[in-house]
Amino acid sequence: MAQDLNEVDFPPNLQDSIEFPTRPVADRKQGPNQCPLARPPLRKLKKGSVSLSRQHETVIPSEAPLVQELTSTLREWAVIWHKLYVNNKVTLFRQLQQMTYSLIEWRSQILSGTLPKDELAELQKKVTAKIDHGNRMLGLDLVVRDDNGNILDPDKTSTIALFRAHEVASQRIEERIQEEKSILQNLDLRGQSIFNTMHTYCLYINFKNFVCNIGEDAELLMALYDPDQSRFISENYLIRWGSNGMPKEIEKLNNLQAVFTDLSSTDLIRPKISLVCQIIRVGHMELKEGKKHTCGLRRPFGVAVMDITDIIHGKVDDEEKQHFIPFQHHCFPCNPFWCFHLSSPFYLGLWVSLKLLPGDLTQVQKDFSHLVDRSTAVARKMGFPEIILPGDVRNDIYVTLIHGEFDKGKKKTPKNVEVTMSVYDEDGTLLEKAIHPGAGYEGISEYKSVVYYQVKQPCWYETVKVSIAIEEVTRCHLRFTFRHRSSQESRDKSERAFGVAFVKLMNPDGTTLQDGRHNLVIYKGDNKKMEDAKFYLTLPSTKIEMEDKDFSPGKNIHLSNFTPTKESTKDSFQIATLICSTKLTQNVDLLGLLNWRSNSQNIKHNLKKLMEVDGGEIVKFLQDTLDALFNIMMEMSDNETYDFLVFDALVFIISLIGDIKFQHFNPVLETYIYKHFSATLAYVKLTKVLNHYVGNAEDSSKTELLFAALKALKYLFRFIVQSRVLHLYLTCELRKNSPAASLSMQESLDRGPSSWLLSSFPLECEFLEGRSHAFRSPSLYSLWEPQRLGLFLFQGSFVACMTAILRQMEDFHYNHYISTFKTRQDIIDFLMETFIMFKDLIGKNVYPPDWMVMNMMQNRVFLRSINLFSEVLTKFFMDHSSFELQLWNNYFHLAVAFLTHESLQLETFSQAKRLKMEKKYGDMRKEIGFRIRDMWYNLGPHKIKFIPSMVGPILEVTLTPETELRKATIPIFFDMMQCEFNFSGNHNFQMFENELITKLDQEVEGGRGDEQYKVLLEKLLLEHCRKHKYLASSGEVFALLVSSLLENLLDYRTIMHDESKENRMSCTVNVLNFYKEKKREDIYIRYLYKLRDLHRDCENYTEAAYTLLLHAELLQRDSYQVYSQQELKEKLYQEIISYFDKGKMWEKAIKLSKELAETYESKVFDYEGLGNLLKKRASFYENIIKAMRPQPEYFAVGYYGQGFPSFLRNKIFIYRGKEYERREDFNLKLLTQFPNCILSEVLTQRVFALGKDYYRANEVQQFQYSRPFRKGEKDPDNEFATLWIERTTYTTAYTFPGILKWFEAKQITTVKISPLENAIETMELTNEKISNSVQQHAWDRSLSLHPLSMLLNGIVDPAVMGGYSNYEKAFFTEKYQQEHPEDQDKIELLKRLIALQMPLLGEGIRIHGEKLTEQLKPLHDRLTTCFRELREKVEKLYGVITLPPTLTERKQSRTGSVVLPYIMSSTLRRLSVTSVASSVVSTSSTSSDSAPSRPGSDG
Repeated sequence: MAQDLNEVDFPPNLQDSIEFPTRPVADRKQGPNQCPLARPPLRKLKKGSVSLSRQHETVIPSEAPLVQELTSTLREWAVIWHKLYVNNKVTLFRQLQQMTYSLIEWRSQILSGTLPKDELAELQKKVTAKIDHGNRMLGLDLVVRDDNGNILDPDKTSTIALFRAHEVASQRIEERIQEEKSILQNLDLRGQSIFNTMHTYCLYINFKNFVCNIGEDAELLMALYDPDQSRFISENYLIRWGSNGMPKEIEKLNNLQAVFTDLSSTDLIRPKISLVCQIIRVGHMELKEGKKHTCGLRRPFGVAVMDITDIIHGKVDDEEKQHFIPFQHHCFPCNPFWCFHLSSPFYLGLWVSLKLLPGDLTQVQKDFSHLVDRSTAVARKMGFPEIILPGDVRNDIYVTLIHGEFDKGKKKTPKNVEVTMSVYDEDGTLLEKAIHPGAGYEGISEYKSVVYYQVKQPCWYETVKVSIAIEEVTRCHLRFTFRHRSSQESRDKSERAFGVAFVKLMNPDGTTLQDGRHNLVIYKGDNKKMEDAKFYLTLPSTKIEMEDKDFSPGKNIHLSNFTPTKESTKDSFQIATLICSTKLTQNVDLLGLLNWRSNSQNIKHNLKKLMEVDGGEIVKFLQDTLDALFNIMMEMSDNETYDFLVFDALVFIISLIGDIKFQHFNPVLETYIYKHFSATLAYVKLTKVLNHYVGNAEDSSKTELLFAALKALKYLFRFIVQSRVLHLYLTCELRKNSPAASLSMQESLDRGPSSWLLSSFPLECEFLEGRSHAFRSPSLYSLWEPQRLGLFLFQGSFVACMTAILRQMEDFHYNHYISTFKTRQDIIDFLMETFIMFKDLIGKNVYPPDWMVMNMMQNRVFLRSINLFSEVLTKFFMDHSSFELQLWNNYFHLAVAFLTHESLQLETFSQAKRLKMEKKYGDMRKEIGFRIRDMWYNLGPHKIKFIPSMVGPILEVTLTPETELRKATIPIFFDMMQCEFNFSGNHNFQMFENELITKLDQEVEGGRGDEQYKVLLEKLLLEHCRKHKYLASSGEVFALLVSSLLENLLDYRTIMHDESKENRMSCTVNVLNFYKEKKREDIYIRYLYKLRDLHRDCENYTEAAYTLLLHAELLQRDSYQVYSQQELKEKLYQEIISYFDKGKMWEKAIKLSKELAETYESKVFDYEGLGNLLKKRASFYENIIKAMRPQPEYFAVGYYGQGFPSFLRNKIFIYRGKEYERREDFNLKLLTQFPNCILSEVLTQRVFALGKDYYRANEVQQFQYSRPFRKGEKDPDNEFATLWIERTTYTTAYTFPGILKWFEAKQITTVKISPLENAIETMELTNEKISNSVQQHAWDRSLSLHPLSMLLNGIVDPAVMGGYSNYEKAFFTEKYQQEHPEDQDKIELLKRLIALQMPLLGEGIRIHGEKLTEQLKPLHDRLTTCFRELREKVEKLYGVITLPPTLTERKQSRTGSVVLPYIMSSTLRRLSVTSVASSVVSTSSTSSDSAPSRPGSDG
């Protein structure tokens, strides 16, 4: 994606139109992530005029307003476009790019002045629509316009008109966006997410060619087929193919297209779905040439089948790809599914292309007009779509000829039966063109079936659609005649129909023919009788009817010539029907309800039975059912019984649609409510019944009905509201057309009750705007009284009406209105409710955020009202006797809420919007802020009543990033300090201090405050405090304290958005340390848990435990005396022990568990908890012995330079590494944290803790780092002579581990160690290592021998390292002793340490021999030989030292003990002094170079 963006070229015309920053053209060798720079803009002089005002002169361009708007829009979009590029938001970048190009082109066309007037007007509409769409897409403000597209001036437009313009503009833009989204989504179906939101789909098919030389005409019937259910699911698409290999209608050549519609989401998830094409030959009985053969017979020829499951599932989507469907030839009756695996020549078949389209037919024709047009055949699904919208009317009857069985009679062979199907009414009149064999052609009057040659039991499986007008269905029936067809034309003409069958489409009870299979009775007899509908319609049509009526033709003399199949022949005939109708139902109860007017005495019965009807049947007739219910409610209004029954039925339908099975019908119900529902008085009856149920909730017989109603409350209220809206609309229309509309507002208000306000308020407010004299009416003022507006508080229209009234009121209107109140309490109540209402309106954002003009209009009006009401407050409620604390408190909170409202925060807007708002409205925050300051200082002695409650609101005011406002309001803090100091008995300002710290923490963490505020706050507080006689000292301390807190909080807030959790931890610790010092435990604990969460996220379990331990320590003083404290501490200890366990700090976990166990055992007597705790402790002991626990490394890190945060800069820290963390890994982590630093700026050193075993890495505070260096010239023969050590010791502020993985080094000392001292230390450490290794092997015989072997070998046979012969050359020479006489004692000590090494090595070789294996024997022999030579030499030169028996005797080890022998170097040094057996000392350096000794390293 980034590569695509880097290839973007900014067009020259855009650069000339928009002021990009003037910068040199970028070098072609710029980096891949650098943004290409635009070239300098073209400067151009434009014509304009200057408008002079009292303070400014404004340059007005002479261009048309639309051109000016285009220019400013392009400039604003250019800035955003650049940000989108930088942030790599490719999709939005591309969309904005296309919009910008379009606007630039249209701007050029407008400026050219060559467009005709009508084209210019049309272009202006396109421009404004594009600007509005782009602004909405970018989250910019909504632009409101008049009908001509000009921007409305709010100063010249009424408030109501402005509000309505916003509504219209917002709705228009939303519709446009949704329309474009739909088009874009449908143009790219590869993003399958669209299929998740659609309920209806279409399958588009384009028939390319049919390759098969039949020799006769053919009919191709294509349909969708479900192999698993063995049934067709769609109508046929019919193609009539000529014998010449082309369509019969030449105009359809290359235009054979169809869509299979109404596919639902359930169809898309069928396991398998196929496209089946049945080929019917139309011609002779057999494919033979001859003039005497019968023509026009429909004969089976073959079938072609294709599995289209992948296409339906959306896996294949390419309408250009042509699919070949092989043709399978067969001439016998069969189900298409049986032919799926037949074989045929590979070249015979048909070619089609397919594509799945989302949406219904209307949507598809709109979105895919390049594929689907009016000429495209439409084949509907044999069933309903997933959603049936109100207004969708369908009345299709599908008839399938299944199979039959016909007696051959006198013939030797079975008959060639042809079934002719037609539709007749009860008078015997044929309905023309009522039968549709397939989509793509008009209907036919008679349908002739396929003829199977000499088949006794033909199976047709032919489906046709019967389309009849709804009102005709009750009178119609289907008639089937059966005829034998001969292959010879002469015989065929003499054949007559040998039987007839029929079925009525409507049952006697008014329901339609049931879906399913029907076994029809075949009647034989006189052909004239067969054609007489009035004659045969009196007979049973199906075998079931015949059995039910026990029919016998002998009983009726008129029917003697008609022979039913049951008694005289074996002939049978079966059909299947499926009715897809939104007007005809097969349910008698639903039918009774829909036809309630014709059977009004059964209304009550039908309403009760409705709730027993299948839900699928109800949703098909949803609109008709709801219409019937509301018609009953309205027309039968005199009977309250029907109201309850209709209400219950309505609740049942709503609950039904709420069921998950029918949840996709929710949009259908909403469409009905808002577009088809018309019962204007239904709200009266619905609310009446609902109130009755609620009022009788205690009645157990109504409990279930009440519960059902409450579940359906959402849609019940929508019906009620819509009914009320329709009623009001009708009332308003009537009022507009009545003479009463011309009455004055005063008369209208005096005449109507307050309940009339809902319907009349917006209309009258619009009428009043511009008529200021009308505001002298007290009844008009009541329009905006808070108690009257309470019901409509957050409805935008009513707030707009109130704003319109306030906008028209002058100062004397306010004064007059206040004077109308009779008592002081009335004024208090009015102001109290007004302040609360204003505050709620400001806080709840009545209008959307992008309605900038409307919001600013409201803000300006509210500001004026608040200022005028503040004067009332000062005038009536300032004296000591009349002071109202709550009223003043409400005023201050209202003013602060107004000042901090998001629509007034100019710094959050773009520069263009900020300049526009400052020019139009100014900065209202300054005006209200100065008013707050003045009102505070007017309080006088009442100020103390607002401390500390007003500290937080005033802090919000001072945090507003406006310098003048801050300078004006920060001194209020000093005034509060002074006030509390003077009026409190303790002469301090502790309440103010605590509240300010608390609120400051909340506000800064919430994103407010900055460095400039910190500096200004400290400066102003110090200035005022130093001038005060008594606050100079304490005030200065407080000012510096707050400044320090702000610095920590700002660092914390900045780092909280940093990816480095280490920095976040550091800042958190700084803040919590501050609150610990100030003893603010509530805030301190809150930051402790923030630190705990950070550690837990980083898996620093040990540090998380130490953090929680700080909270536990705060509970120590309360111990376990308070039950809540006891539970809290117990929970804390359990969590801490768990963290110590995860951090492998089992020693600390054991310590805490002992303390907790004592509580369980002797204080709370929780023995079950004690048992579990002891089990855990046992596991801790076992882990100490057996678990692998690598000790962490420690690193010293110094941060030098200005590029680091202030809490790190120029400081050295000791870091505790993770398990197995190497220095390279640690450095890499640092570079990841500070990618812009160079490694030399960060000093990382591996340091060593001063401790042993467990305490080598835990509970340590001192660390050493040794750096070797040379002093003097290097001796090429002996490097040890000039090898000095610089040893730095770091002492941290806290011990490790702790609440952080690092602590600052508070004390650093450095000493230099001479080469001789270094040699002594090395020998001591080597002796210590040998001694401890020997002791451990003596203690535990199971230890591996390899480490001991390597240690001994490295000392007795040093190879290239030279051994301690290097020390002899460097320090034991006469020259060195003369130059350094002060080192004589040290030289003697080094000699004794060398001598001490011999018995230690001897003991080690002895143990090595005892544990020897066969493989190590050669090595042991070598060690023994080398050691013998080495010992002789050392004893000769430096004497013999004998170890005490306690160090050489055999030790008995105890299984499971962790106590291992350990001898420190100081003990060995004392041995070297006191146990000298020989005093042979040599001061000369006469030892051989090949002496097998080395400095204290094991190699």
